[in-house]
Amino acid sequence: MSAENLAETFVELADTLAADFDPAEFMHRLSHRCVTALGVDAAGILLADHDGELQVVGASSDRARLVELFELQHRRGPCVECYLTSAPVTLASSTGPPHRWREFSAVAKEAGFGAVHALPMRLRDQTVGALNLFTVDEAALAEPTLRVAQAMADVATIGLLQARVISHRELLAGQLQNALQSRVLIEQAKGVLAERLQIDMDRAFDALRRYSRDNNLRLREVADGVITGVIDVAALRTAGAPGPPA
Repeated sequence: MSAENLAETFVELADTLAADFDPAEFMHRLSHRCVTALGVDAAGILLADHDGELQVVGASSDRARLVELFELQHRRGPCVECYLTSAPVTLASSTGPPHRWREFSAVAKEAGFGAVHALPMRLRDQTVGALNLFTVDEAALAEPTLRVAQAMADVATIGLLQARVISHRELLAGQLQNALQSRVLIEQAKGVLAERLQIDMDRAFDALRRYSRDNNLRLREVADGVITGVIDVAALRTAGAPGPPA
């Protein structure tokens, strides 16, 4: 675990702040970086979806992926407990016999792994998943290695949550922009109706709303139809818009 390797690893993890951040690619890189930086034999990542269900989103090997899929299918094992308790969990011969997870231990051993370390991916009181390290050796990893692994999990979590915030902000910005564009269209359509039907702007807006309701269309769609000529202005008069003054 060289200083140069660690420096490169954390610089790569910081890439989550880039505008073109791809969560799937990032999880793949994180699992492989754990192998090269920490000297473990495999790594996997579980993240909770919108329903709080864990999903395998990254694995450095097929063997690790299969072990994690088995654990999720049976909802029992160190990685699941790590996520539920937000605390590190170690399954190794040095920690005592695995009475709680005999089936999981058998599957892990069959896959060639003697020990499993699960580290929470958390920020303050929010846990989003678990980073799981697999070793052929049955002994537990050294404490300094686990501290570095937890730091990697923490940095990755910050990046993921930051990406979610950015995505949410972009969604809100997009919704606001759509709302502004809709308002512009509606104002233009009101002007068209006011001029052609010889009514005031309030009555023009009422006509747009009535036509929208009667034809099960969004107000923006009606406004766009009026401006582009798809909707005959006379149809809005018959929909309830007052006629020109006598």
